[in-house]
Amino acid sequence: MYNQVIKNPFKSFWMAGFECTDQLNAFGNRVDFLNITSHLELIQQDYQDLKAFNIKTVREGLRWSQIEKTPEKYDFSTFQMMLEVGRETGIQQIWDICHFGFPDDLSPVHPHFTGRFVALCRALALFYKSLGYEEPLIVTPINEVSFMSWLGGDVAGTSPYCRNNGWEVKYSYMRAYIAGVKALKEVDPAIRILTTEPLVNIVPDLNATPREIQDAKNHHETQYQSVDMLCGRICPELGGKPEYLDMLGFNYYYNNQWILRPHKILGWYDSVPHPYLRSFSSLIQEAYARYNRPVVLTETSHPGKDRPRWIKYISYQIQKVLKENIPFWGVCIYPIIDRPDWDHLHHPWHKSGLWDMDPALGLKSRVLHQPTAKALLTGQELVSATLSQANNQQEYSLVQENAEELVVN
Repeated sequence: MYNQVIKNPFKSFWMAGFECTDQLNAFGNRVDFLNITSHLELIQQDYQDLKAFNIKTVREGLRWSQIEKTPEKYDFSTFQMMLEVGRETGIQQIWDICHFGFPDDLSPVHPHFTGRFVALCRALALFYKSLGYEEPLIVTPINEVSFMSWLGGDVAGTSPYCRNNGWEVKYSYMRAYIAGVKALKEVDPAIRILTTEPLVNIVPDLNATPREIQDAKNHHETQYQSVDMLCGRICPELGGKPEYLDMLGFNYYYNNQWILRPHKILGWYDSVPHPYLRSFSSLIQEAYARYNRPVVLTETSHPGKDRPRWIKYISYQIQKVLKENIPFWGVCIYPIIDRPDWDHLHHPWHKSGLWDMDPALGLKSRVLHQPTAKALLTGQELVSATLSQANNQQEYSLVQENAEELVVN
């Protein structure tokens, strides 16, 4: 047995996520949210604005579709520009290599998808290494494999526009994901992998039959398939290994709990809670117990007027998690800047960010939502008191068997 010491790499506990999808939407149109939200143009200002909330770590995206216009020919100029702004402003960046988007000539089930993704991962790691940055690269190879497998594989909401083929799409995504992790770590073993999978609770109806109860349980369990593949617990032929999982990232929103059939969202703030509604902290405890890795809430937010109430709820739940001595290393408000819908770009925006966009002022506008800002500052203060007394915050000792001691920086 040995102790693998996993060190906390993050500059701040509270993080911000900039919507960066470059996917093909339900109508086959390419979207590019780094430009739609003007973040690329205003990145210096956006990073400076975070300082009022002591946020020093952000999630960003490479936009594979923009980097590789020609197969295996890469343009990392925008990536380099963003890195330089991060260095100038003291902002640490976590990078999504594939945040829903990929080149026009590919799909997850295309025979060349894995090879092209591996080549991109290797080129990215080599390019970053050539720049001489001391900080290790922190990456999410493919964002939300579970969700994208459903969206593109079961309901034809994006490429490859399939129905009832979610498992095949997920398998293809994870084949590329695992091969990409291998390539990244071969170039630089210091690279850290952060998963970002939806954290959900799927339950039966109150009057469900034993078969329906089991069916809901099975669906609940499928949320872990992608990470299980990454660890090599299932589909070992893909080459997954426990050491490919450095940190667990989970995305959790107000609508992440539902009745399987008939489909119905469990209201998180109902005056009389549904008996099957679970707390966020209990879902985190379940996931942590399964994988025994440091955890990050990599996405969370709420649209509209309930934004402040959601921040208050999440802050309270984080306190509960920290008191359980779980190595919980951060929470990311996502999106930090408001965004429109992927499929209907001209419809009203979601009003889910810390900063709203004012149509009258144009896409370069940044309007701080004061109630949410106040709730965030209050939540930060509450969590800070618990955080100062929590264990496993600077590093986490992971007990393994039959291997030599390893320190992950």
